[in-house]
Amino acid sequence: MASLRDLRSRIKSVGNIKQITRAMEMVATTKLRRFQDRAVASRPYAQEIAQLLGRLSAAMGDKLAGEPIFRPGPGKAVALLVIGSDRGLCGAYNSQLFAAFERWIAANPGVDVRCFVYGKRAYQYLQKRGGVKIERYFAEPPLEKLDYRLAKFTAKALTDAFNSGEYREVKILYTAFESMAKYVPTAMGFLPVQAASTAGDNSASDVILEPNVEALLGKLVPRYLETRIYNALLESITSEYASRRMAMKNATDAATDMQSLLKGVYNRRRQEGITKDLLDIVGGAEALRGK
Repeated sequence: MASLRDLRSRIKSVGNIKQITRAMEMVATTKLRRFQDRAVASRPYAQEIAQLLGRLSAAMGDKLAGEPIFRPGPGKAVALLVIGSDRGLCGAYNSQLFAAFERWIAANPGVDVRCFVYGKRAYQYLQKRGGVKIERYFAEPPLEKLDYRLAKFTAKALTDAFNSGEYREVKILYTAFESMAKYVPTAMGFLPVQAASTAGDNSASDVILEPNVEALLGKLVPRYLETRIYNALLESITSEYASRRMAMKNATDAATDMQSLLKGVYNRRRQEGITKDLLDIVGGAEALRGK
């Protein structure tokens, strides 16, 4: 049975933990709002550039099949960009991502998978797991310092890998941010660019384009790929902070409940001690009176 001193020590320790988790919750909330605003603001641009690419692709017609970026590569390997987190204490964020990775591996047996990795936790998991080759680990800059230059650098690295002829396709495994309480691990195709998914109406064929469609498409495709990477990185870091905020809130609530429980036990134990002392005093007084 714990003494009153032990109970006081435990109450103080739980209180200190609650202060830490509450501070981490506030930091996560602040960063979540910042990254969420950026993620939401980037979506209209991504939609517009995808629609423009679809119109230009439709205007290309049969010529599109001759563009290497629009058809599977000659290699047999699959490049998979895995976007995890650099730090823990973010609830089930990483475990859900790794579960999605395992489901994708199970759905593609025998595929030579080579991983490009963001996030220290994802890198450690893949190293420990084995069975897949880690082609490249992007350690710097960290995702918290995400900007468009990082997306441009990553898109170029993946495009160069695809153009090397070793890969037939490139995919991205990231966490899509849907709401403050919902973030879904998602595997999406990156390369080759899917003409079917970008094809829109034929309005581009009815106008005069300067320069020609081929030149415009050559300039637009890199911007389109950079935008997709940028959105995937933004949504991943937003989902990470949403998960961390929820985890720290749950930890703070649990610490509050535990502190209330311990205080209740402490007060009952203290009252029992006071009652026992009073009984001893009354018993002693009665004994002295009897003499």
